[in-house]
Amino acid sequence: MYKTVNEYYKEKYGCKIYKLSINGGFTCPNRDGTVGNKGCIFCNGSSDFAEDCRQNVKEALEKAKKRVEAKSKSGKYIAYFQSFTSTYDTVSNLKKMYLDAISPEYIVGINIATRPDCISDEVLELLAEINKIKPLCVELGLQTSNPETAKYIRRGYENEVYINAVKRLKQRNIEVITHIIIGLPFETKADAVNSTKFAVDAGTKGIKFHLLHILKNTDLEKEYLNGKIRCLTLEEYTDILKSSIKILPKNVIVHRITGDGAKSQLVAPLWSADKKRVLNFLNKNLRF
Repeated sequence: MYKTVNEYYKEKYGCKIYKLSINGGFTCPNRDGTVGNKGCIFCNGSSDFAEDCRQNVKEALEKAKKRVEAKSKSGKYIAYFQSFTSTYDTVSNLKKMYLDAISPEYIVGINIATRPDCISDEVLELLAEINKIKPLCVELGLQTSNPETAKYIRRGYENEVYINAVKRLKQRNIEVITHIIIGLPFETKADAVNSTKFAVDAGTKGIKFHLLHILKNTDLEKEYLNGKIRCLTLEEYTDILKSSIKILPKNVIVHRITGDGAKSQLVAPLWSADKKRVLNFLNKNLRF
């Protein structure tokens, strides 16, 4: 059986931990012209699940906390910069946001989602500084290790960039979580398993598995409506996910077993909108 994030956090913090998702108003080099202008093929640019913290980080955390505090018995949380590329700004701006985010007593750690090509030496030193105050984790969007798929989805960087980013973060004792998408266009089960192995071999501490879901106002939606691509069934997704998890070493944490978009933006697969049913099905069938 694999180790879940809940088990890991109970070992690390002594209790169940909830994440408070915040949006720092960052953009992305794959949108502002530095790498590209259109972004990844599956991204619609929304941040539906994160509180806007551009004006006041602490107020945004309080708003996010109200969403989940009824479920939280410990009252301890992780501040999660979730939206876009959360290291893509000046170091001075990033430092202020990060320090504000870890200042409340109820915040026990901080997670920062970003791209592996957006971790400069200066940003890396800042991350290491914050990590000495409260545990910091960097989440990297690998999505796939298949070079052809990476080009197709317009990821915008080579695999070696990811490997190097993980190495540099680990050298500074910064924990890495890697995002992988299952069901990318034209990929096989072997592709998804290979991507998982690739991330593990690079040294990731955790994995977030996501189902490819198609959102409105994306280039992926156009291709889906034109019949160029298809979505996985729940059974297909479960089969691929199970094979991917099976190869994980015991010390690699599974932080997520699926991902879902906002229902108002979801085009397909519609079965993913029933989150309770999906999670029940996955948990039942991921027994080894």
